[in-house]
Amino acid sequence: MSPEDNKVTRMIILGPKAQLSQSELLGKLHMLELPLTIKSTCYGAVIHGEKEVVWDAINKIRGIDPSNIFTKERGFKPGDPRRCRAKRGAAREGFHQLEKEYELLEYVCDALENPRKVSLKEPEKVKPDEFKKIAQECEK
Repeated sequence: MSPEDNKVTRMIILGPKAQLSQSELLGKLHMLELPLTIKSTCYGAVIHGEKEVVWDAINKIRGIDPSNIFTKERGFKPGDPRRCRAKRGAAREGFHQLEKEYELLEYVCDALENPRKVSLKEPEKVKPDEFKKIAQECEK
């Protein structure tokens, strides 16, 4: 088992209503003084390290603004030549997906801040005879 087997890379994405800036996020990550590789990004940061340490950092950072700080797995560590924009010369694959996801984050933030009860029970179908009766009543 290689030392990289227990390491993960996560993206930390600041929602549009986040109470801290990207530079403040980086400062707070560095102030945790955890053994992580931290890379600044346009949406927040990428962190890489041992799985437990990465999740410790994420939990501490999300505690600052839980409804507006998001995370998702990234398959490649920071600077990986297969994905690094500096080496490839273009937006990395997956960036456009992240861009579309970001557009929805405001709705997710609102839902987290104002939870409502929802029912996953599908409504019952209206029988044809009952529908005809309703339609006839509307015609009157």
